[in-house]
Amino acid sequence: MTEKREYTDDYPEKTLYIPGPTEVREDVIEEMAQPMFGHRMDRMTDLYTTIVEDTKDFLGTDNEVMILTASGTEFWEASTLNLVDENVLVPTCGSFSERHANVAERLGKNVDRLEYEWGEAIKPEDIREHLETSDTHYDVVATVMNESSTGVRNPIEEIGDVIAEYPDTYFVVDAVSALGGDYVDIDAHGIDVIFASTQKAFAMPPGLAVCVVSDEAYEREVGKDSASWYGGFQRALDYYDRKGQTHSTPAIPVMLAYRKQMKNMLEEGHEGRDARHREMAEYTREWAYDHFDMFPEEGYESQTVACIENTRGIDVAATIEQVSEEYDMAFSNGYGSQLGEKTFRIGHMGEHDVESIKELTDAIEDVAGL
Repeated sequence: MTEKREYTDDYPEKTLYIPGPTEVREDVIEEMAQPMFGHRMDRMTDLYTTIVEDTKDFLGTDNEVMILTASGTEFWEASTLNLVDENVLVPTCGSFSERHANVAERLGKNVDRLEYEWGEAIKPEDIREHLETSDTHYDVVATVMNESSTGVRNPIEEIGDVIAEYPDTYFVVDAVSALGGDYVDIDAHGIDVIFASTQKAFAMPPGLAVCVVSDEAYEREVGKDSASWYGGFQRALDYYDRKGQTHSTPAIPVMLAYRKQMKNMLEEGHEGRDARHREMAEYTREWAYDHFDMFPEEGYESQTVACIENTRGIDVAATIEQVSEEYDMAFSNGYGSQLGEKTFRIGHMGEHDVESIKELTDAIEDVAGL
């Protein structure tokens, strides 16, 4: 039985290089301390319409945007309930793509997996072959953009182009740990649903999930007999169209922080933010190849999370603990029992830059004696 461990509020601050949550700017945190107001006031309409329309502008999409108080996990469930009648194809290449398949199974859907070894990337030609040869009609193909357990960035643009040839099959993308730090042209590649959590590359406190929904996905849900209640596209988007607000009480302080951060993100721009994240990823990969190796398939490395293969056999857990104690920096071990000590992960996302990532790699070199 779990025992209470009292929160004491005197913990040392750690600079976060984990795959999320990540560092948050002080001016963003300060926004959360504003006086409270009601979620049905005009002030809420001003706030919510601002963050929704600014998000559309940042992402460069004409599709609809939902921002709900939730983690990105909400849209695993919602997109499945909203779009899948019976069959869904889920290519799996790591923990989170596998979990997406598990969610669909728990919701009673028929799930076919297109399985890859951990570290490999999903290939568009494999999806094409499966769709061409299978006797099953798939309502949805559900793919993870950034498999943060393995550091793989899947080619969702090319995958979307394939699925677009099958107009009765919808394309759902889990971009939880990538959107905002890795450019994707949502509208150009037939992505019907793409969602993210704000505590990752958006560099926000946890608490909000962002979902972009195509007109076709919206109409698909309208024509179904059942859908998600909390994450229903029709319910959320119709309420926004009528009232400019959320259908249920949101985390207003986090939305105030989001308003400020989205202004910061607009100032940097989607392509500028992409370029900064690419520079961090390139530096981290070069460092990894100098001292270790990269775990993901070459050419498919994540732009926001490096999964580094522990070819030197260092004690990953001890190194993480010592870097935390001596440098007040936090990075991550490999994900789960399968990768535990075999890999470690560096989150180069959000407000970090090459110089701040170099501070971490210098600390790792010192502690590990590299």
